[in-house]
Amino acid sequence: MILEKTTRMNYLFDFYQSLLTSKQKSYMSLYYLDDYSLGEIAEEYSVSRQAVYDNIKRTEAMLEQYEEKLLLLHKFQKRNAIMKQLKELASETEREGQLLDLFEALDNLE
Repeated sequence: MILEKTTRMNYLFDFYQSLLTSKQKSYMSLYYLDDYSLGEIAEEYSVSRQAVYDNIKRTEAMLEQYEEKLLLLHKFQKRNAIMKQLKELASETEREGQLLDLFEALDNLE
């Protein structure tokens, strides 16, 4: 459960970080990407541990709200699932090489 939440937050952060303030980006990056503790972040910014916790919780909620409205993660996951199915189907045809080259070109666009 914790790993799933961390993975989800990392994806949401990747998709929506440009909508966050610099402080929100810093806290989220340190907490989720660099694995800092709340105490370590608080010490780095000379604020209370509670202030860091509150900021991270508010930012997580904001990221979830962005996802509710924009669905970037949902569409990304759906697109990946469809690509996987297409690649499986492509491997069953005699033109597998050409199809896989096209899929690779699509993958490189993202």
